Amino acid sequence: MKKIIILLAFVTMQTALFAQGTWKLDKMHSSLKFTVTHLSVSDVDGNFKDFDVTITTTKADFSDAKFNLTANVASINTDNDMRDADLKSEKFFNAAVNATLTFVSTGITKTKPNHYKLTGNLTIHGVTKVVTMDLWYRGTIVNPMSKANDAGFQLTGIVKRTDFNLAASYPDAMISDEITIKADGEFGAAK
Repeated sequence: MKKIIILLAFVTMQTALFAQGTWKLDKMHSSLKFTVTHLSVSDVDGNFKDFDVTITTTKADFSDAKFNLTANVASINTDNDMRDADLKSEKFFNAAVNATLTFVSTGITKTKPNHYKLTGNLTIHGVTKVVTMDLWYRGTIVNPMSKANDAGFQLTGIVKRTDFNLAASYPDAMISDEITIKADGEFGAAK
């Protein structure tokens, strides 16, 4: 019995140690996507091909995690070259002036096991607003290929493009004001 208690204490301590520190994005197994509704009848999906996220935490359940995201606006991709060029133009993101969008978390609140509300400052089109999104911590495992610790997260939420003065002249019936965000991230513990 004593050996089992010692083993459980060791495993618990190792799990806590695995989560502490900085976690780097595995870009090959991560995505930053968005969906808008066009003409009130059709959803159009897109993503940012070039983005990075860093997580810092001191707790095994990531309940004090801080997230820092930067995305290259010029990497926007909707699988349509003409639309992508339009989105990068002054009419939308104005990528020449506002080259990045950023999110810096300012708070995290546990809502149930492995589920959180993540609040932070989102900057798009040169405008910064406080947003709160849903964060699902999918767990931490030892990657069978690298033998390193990997953690997975999914972030979902809705932002309003008009809050960021993004395509403000376009009515909601043409391009929905609400933009659905979905990000999936796999992170490796920094060494």
